Amino acid sequence: MNFTVEYEQEEDGRWLAEVKELPGVMVYGKDADDAMAHAQALALRVVADRLDNGEAIPALMFSFSLA
Repeated sequence: MNFTVEYEQEEDGRWLAEVKELPGVMVYGKDADDAMAHAQALALRVVADRLDNGEAIPALMFSFSLA
């Protein structure tokens, strides 16, 4: 499974990044790179939590797109 990180700049200048395949994984960053890094870190935490709880996880692979 690919993880798609979509990100966009908000009116206030912050960047919002969302991992589409993991509902609720949305983060803000001061710039696009910062938002992407935070989104990747949170996605990995979610996957690790799923592993800890014996839940199925997708194969790890990231792709990025600008909304």
